[in-house]
Amino acid sequence: MTVSPPQSGLLEIIALTVADAVAAQDGGADRIEVVAEMDRDGLTPRPELVAEMRAAVDIPLRIMVRGTDGFTADADELARLLAVVAELRAAGAEEFVLGFLTEDGHVDLEATRVVVESLDGCPWTFHRAVDHAADTERAWADLRGLPGLDTVLTAGSARGLEDGLPRLAARDDWRECGVRLLAGGGLKHAHVPGLRSIGVTAIHAGGLVRDSWDSPVDSTRVRALRELLDA
Repeated sequence: MTVSPPQSGLLEIIALTVADAVAAQDGGADRIEVVAEMDRDGLTPRPELVAEMRAAVDIPLRIMVRGTDGFTADADELARLLAVVAELRAAGAEEFVLGFLTEDGHVDLEATRVVVESLDGCPWTFHRAVDHAADTERAWADLRGLPGLDTVLTAGSARGLEDGLPRLAARDDWRECGVRLLAGGGLKHAHVPGLRSIGVTAIHAGGLVRDSWDSPVDSTRVRALRELLDA
């Protein structure tokens, strides 16, 4: 197995409120994923919230572009998302998170490219739709060369890192995609050393740094992850 050259650790924290964003930054996060409605696995936040977060913290914000449950997007949904992206950019958004699958579970390159064109060169993350693809090897291959894509958020399995970490360790296609793998989805402290051992130095946390999705981010928990990632 070939291990990628080491990179400095990247810690991304999910934030639903301005207070979450401030606590994440205070705890040492490098980047924030801004979402709403985590009971639906994360939807697009209000542009007003993005503007408020942008004024409150200095670290990068990646904004979720997802209007409905699931990962498919028909023409009407794409039109809505394009309007939302314009509003988010007007609110100061410069980085994004998105990802679409077809009805039969393959990466929807047409829908993805439509939205990516509206980002006008902004960097973005393809989210965990990749873990729900019918053929993950094909999905990773499909992601190669998409403009602006610099990160893929994955657990290696739709069931989360507990199941997916061994799969990531056994596969090389993610190393060949030309993007940074951001590990998240049921992240536990015990996963971090295993991720680092296979060359994954970017982690994504939400539930691990708060008591529940109704509770705020705890900066001390973020700091503990920061120290674990940098150990």
